[in-house]
Amino acid sequence: MRLRCAVLDDFQDAALGSADWSPVEDRVEVVIFRDHLTDEDELAARLADFDIVVTLRERVRFPAALLDRLPRLRLLVASGMRNSVIDYAAAERNGVTVCGTASSSTPPVELTWALLLGLARDLVAENTALRTGGPWQSSVGADLNGRRLGLLGLGKIGARVAQVGLAFGMRVSAWSQNLTKERADEVGVELVASKEELLRTSDFVSIHLKLGDRTRGLVGAAELALFKPSAYLVNTSRAAIVDQDALLAALHEGRIAGAGLDVFDVEPLPAGHPVRTAPRLLATPHLGYVSQSNYATYYSHAVEDIQAFLAGEPVRRLG
Repeated sequence: MRLRCAVLDDFQDAALGSADWSPVEDRVEVVIFRDHLTDEDELAARLADFDIVVTLRERVRFPAALLDRLPRLRLLVASGMRNSVIDYAAAERNGVTVCGTASSSTPPVELTWALLLGLARDLVAENTALRTGGPWQSSVGADLNGRRLGLLGLGKIGARVAQVGLAFGMRVSAWSQNLTKERADEVGVELVASKEELLRTSDFVSIHLKLGDRTRGLVGAAELALFKPSAYLVNTSRAAIVDQDALLAALHEGRIAGAGLDVFDVEPLPAGHPVRTAPRLLATPHLGYVSQSNYATYYSHAVEDIQAFLAGEPVRRLG
């Protein structure tokens, strides 16, 4: 009898077309789910008959309470090599092997710039007006050349965002709690002395930090009050780094020029969520990692993970 594999949250129906699943089809029945469940009882019922689960990023939480209710589960594959919503101790206790996949930093870099450019030139409003018979030119775009781009975080993604900013002729500065002058010099950007200085002096602020105890709520009401009224904030990292209520207040009151968001406190966003109707906001539904190349990597590595598990030699183990 073949094992059963659930592929979760395949919103675009892309999983089967992004990789060759034939190496495991004789031993594994793959079932695709295109909807998203958050209720633990519903998840437990849906996954009760599956031996393998493939989950994208951190969309679905796997706490101990859920893992304890899935006695048939033996392999959990999560895209990427870091996942904060899986209880690894509970997985081990339940005999569940957890594996990951490679992931490219290029797609989130590109989306960061899509949001930043869209904000600067008010592309959504201008495109909507053009297509609906609205006014011909209703905004005056913000320049990038000569303006300051402030980066919270200068890791792999932040450094690549910096390179694009430099190519646009921007003055690029960066800050994080562990950032050194040597690292800033290596990337070719200015190290500022404090978070407050970066926020006060930047025309565009982009966040590229990992979420942890030190970064949760890093940008709140006090920090947003430091922004220039003409400045923009972009967050393609983790929603909890920014106080969402404080940001919504700043947008509604016009205290910053705008924000670009790809991450949210609740995902998918409920239909009536206030983010959906906030002014001065350009938002995308967590598309940072969603690209053809990344999906090809995620799902082809998922197949490899399943093959290796079936052979008794798991690869890319997490936890």
